[in-house]
Amino acid sequence: MKSKILALGVLVLMLSCKDEKADKAQVDRDIKQYSIEQFMDNEAIGGGSFSADNSSLLISSNRSGIYNVYTVSSTGGDLTAITSSDSTSIFAESYFPKDNRMLLSADGNGDEIDHLFVRDLEGNIKDITPELGAKASFYGWSDDDKYLYFGSNKRNPKYFDVYKMSIEDYTSDMIYQDDTGLNFAGMSSDENYFALTKSLNTNDSDLFLYNVKSEEMTKLNDNQSKNSSQDFSRDNSKFYYTTDDGGEFSYLMSYDLNTKEKEKVLEKSWDIVGSNFTSDGKYMIVYVNDDGKNAIDVLDYKTMEPIDLPNFENKSITSVGFSDDEKWMRMYVGGSNAPSDLYTYNIDTKEQYKLTNVLNDAIDVEDLVTAKVIRYKSFDGVEIPAIYYLPHQASADSKVPAMVWVHGGPGGQTRQGFSSLIQYMVNHGYAVLAVNNRGSSGYGKTFYQMDDLNHGEKDLQDCIEGKNWLASQSEIDGDKIGIIGGSYGGYMTMAALTFTPEEFDVGVNIFGVTNWMRTLKSIPPYWESMRESLYLELGDPFSADSVRLKRISPLFHTDKVTKPLIVLQGAQDPRVLQVESDEIVEGVRKNGVPVEYVLFEDEGHGFVKKENQIESYSRILKFLDKYLKEDNIPRDGATESTEIEAQ
Repeated sequence: MKSKILALGVLVLMLSCKDEKADKAQVDRDIKQYSIEQFMDNEAIGGGSFSADNSSLLISSNRSGIYNVYTVSSTGGDLTAITSSDSTSIFAESYFPKDNRMLLSADGNGDEIDHLFVRDLEGNIKDITPELGAKASFYGWSDDDKYLYFGSNKRNPKYFDVYKMSIEDYTSDMIYQDDTGLNFAGMSSDENYFALTKSLNTNDSDLFLYNVKSEEMTKLNDNQSKNSSQDFSRDNSKFYYTTDDGGEFSYLMSYDLNTKEKEKVLEKSWDIVGSNFTSDGKYMIVYVNDDGKNAIDVLDYKTMEPIDLPNFENKSITSVGFSDDEKWMRMYVGGSNAPSDLYTYNIDTKEQYKLTNVLNDAIDVEDLVTAKVIRYKSFDGVEIPAIYYLPHQASADSKVPAMVWVHGGPGGQTRQGFSSLIQYMVNHGYAVLAVNNRGSSGYGKTFYQMDDLNHGEKDLQDCIEGKNWLASQSEIDGDKIGIIGGSYGGYMTMAALTFTPEEFDVGVNIFGVTNWMRTLKSIPPYWESMRESLYLELGDPFSADSVRLKRISPLFHTDKVTKPLIVLQGAQDPRVLQVESDEIVEGVRKNGVPVEYVLFEDEGHGFVKKENQIESYSRILKFLDKYLKEDNIPRDGATESTEIEAQ
């Protein structure tokens, strides 16, 4: 199977600290402040499938305000719009292998029920997975270029079967049926071997190879560990996978399909998070999560030596993809102070082309801030990694307020990459410390498992110690530090305001969990393969764990909240239901605490429409300016409450 090359995006890139003279020059000059409209006039680009003749790429862009599909010449030029949706975002999946038909995907305004669509040569768009309520995911193209593979839960909402669809008439046949919750993770190009994983907990998984001809199921891992399928060699002689068996970080292994022998192929000092072959197997691409940033090697498969890639000085290549003939490479290049641009590179001629310029021309990149990785000790001596953004205008004589930023998850990681919201806050005078508290991925499996069954406790203390680290910095006003986060980070915001009500001065809750029992009971059916793993980490709401889950759920402790709060929520969110935010707002308002509530009727778990991002980010800054920077907290029982419904 020709694998779909996934772009492993980076959220932040660590660059070298500037010397003292450069820092002083930055502080001494005037720093221009930009509006949220200017920040959101940056363009976000994704994808990058080459056409059959390598003349153009198929990409996604939000330049219209939501994501639509475009083409662009491989050597640069204007983008040509392929779709023009003004409501639901549409994403580019791939050009067809032999012609200029296009495979697209879209859900229903954030409901995560994705369907696959084909745009034919006449420009007509057809839903080729039209089953109501069923999700579909593109897996790749057959070696003979006559079929596409996809996964769908149309037969059973809990499980994803694998289908093979003719690209001539779009009829499909099931080629693998799942009734056990095993996750499809790859297939050999001869369709004889399926790679399957079974989640054991949120870190560990068993890895299996299923032989279609012999009907034999082989378990590859000997011990409980994290095991992830990567790719099959193009001659179907070897299977490649990553594992952390016997170590803290994942390394690359091979399994000989004939001799059954295993061999360690590559090991780094951080997790190898991905590896795949180019179409004919000439190159192997390896992705490493290097202290919160992507490091990429493109290896010559015969020698296993890295090929030379272009040098972008203070920026890094964050993802790559190749044309089918392996002569062209597309690259995303960016940093924490600049969104990623799309480039192409001709392997033979060494010619390089910049296809996009996504940073708004009105913004001077020198006014933006480069992230720095710092580490601090938590309450029990555990070292906590974090990513720090300090405003250029901050100094010991001009102290600034600060926000502790908590990522989603549980088990996520704040990485080094461009964030419009973070840069917007920093540009307007707020320092941001993005904490990778215990339980975050990327720092070894021991660190990852440290928050199991103690969420809202030790991980919350890590965030408080992050606040204490901020308060110890000479440029920070230690009396003006808040907390912000989305999803699990939103939970941590509410946990901070309820369980440690005097630690943070304000809270920004972006679609955060507030009632763990309801959230864990309302897991979407298509998460069935992960349900037990989530229960092992967080607790089983149908067992005695419910006592603890209620104890750590902020909804039942709203009477403790004393600090101003803003809550942002999407009405279509299938993961954190709107009722979570409705009820936390209602509960906190009873305390006479300032509360603002921003509800988007047309968003899901994450806001993707520019107009909604502008509304939400501007509301966050206005809230911080009022209640943190200016300290306009009503005293002596005075109350203030604002309800905002964004359509």
